[in-house]
Amino acid sequence: MSLTTPTAKSVAHVLIEALPYINRYQDKTLVVKYGGNAMVDETLKQSFARDMVLLKRVGMNPIVVHGGGPQIGDVLKRLGKQSEFFQGMRITDTETMDVVQMVLGGLVNKDIVTLINRQGGKAVGLTGKDAELIHARKLTFTRTSPEMNASEIIDIGHVGEVASFDTEILTHLIHGDFIPVIAPIGVGDDGQSYNINADLVAGKLAEVLGAENLMLLTNTTGVLDKEGKVLTGLDSVTVQNLIEDGTISGGMLPKVRCALEAVHAGVKTAHIIDGRVEHAVLLEIFTNEGVGTLIRGKSR
Repeated sequence: MSLTTPTAKSVAHVLIEALPYINRYQDKTLVVKYGGNAMVDETLKQSFARDMVLLKRVGMNPIVVHGGGPQIGDVLKRLGKQSEFFQGMRITDTETMDVVQMVLGGLVNKDIVTLINRQGGKAVGLTGKDAELIHARKLTFTRTSPEMNASEIIDIGHVGEVASFDTEILTHLIHGDFIPVIAPIGVGDDGQSYNINADLVAGKLAEVLGAENLMLLTNTTGVLDKEGKVLTGLDSVTVQNLIEDGTISGGMLPKVRCALEAVHAGVKTAHIIDGRVEHAVLLEIFTNEGVGTLIRGKSR
């Protein structure tokens, strides 16, 4: 069955609109933090995998960094272990760290790899421990007690932050036409494994690689103004003003700060997009309107 004239015009318009973006992003690196609904809804999982394969086929170099907090929580619950958090981060004792490695580095990572490969891509799964990709350091917090006029160190276990990257393995994979899929587990100088926030890993990796884009998938439509409308095309000064006046607050703050750090460090653009929309990555990259919030380092 051939296309009707209106449908044919619509399809042609989409392809023509995408062309300058395809040309612009040839051989550019895109770091995508994959999480939220896009990781659990079957339709969204398939559309994400297709997006990664298409990006690779048109000449981009996508790198996926994934989360998996809900999946970790589900396994811990089945094992009869309560999930505990401090300032939004999972308290990770040795037993919990074993589960984190099993779920992130095994179940979740290989599920994503399989999805991409079934769509015709060549994905390779890694944790930050492979080839010492992610060097980590232990994350600790200081809590001050005004009543006792003293401070105490809060130890939340095997939770870390990025100290540095060794990206040699990623260079080999990208040049070999592979799509790296990274679980955010690092290794410290002490040989211990550390669970690291996936947004932070994605942001820091984009900085180190000099990526063209950082893309953070969320379960929201993006950064909203006080009337609930999506804001986009923002520069870093505007974003800072929105933080200071309280427009950006709550759970969106860490993602926005991650995006700001990336663009300040040289990443061309950072995108906070709605992962609940099918083919959200393609729509954000290859259309004029996009499906979320774009942040630039400075006004252009």
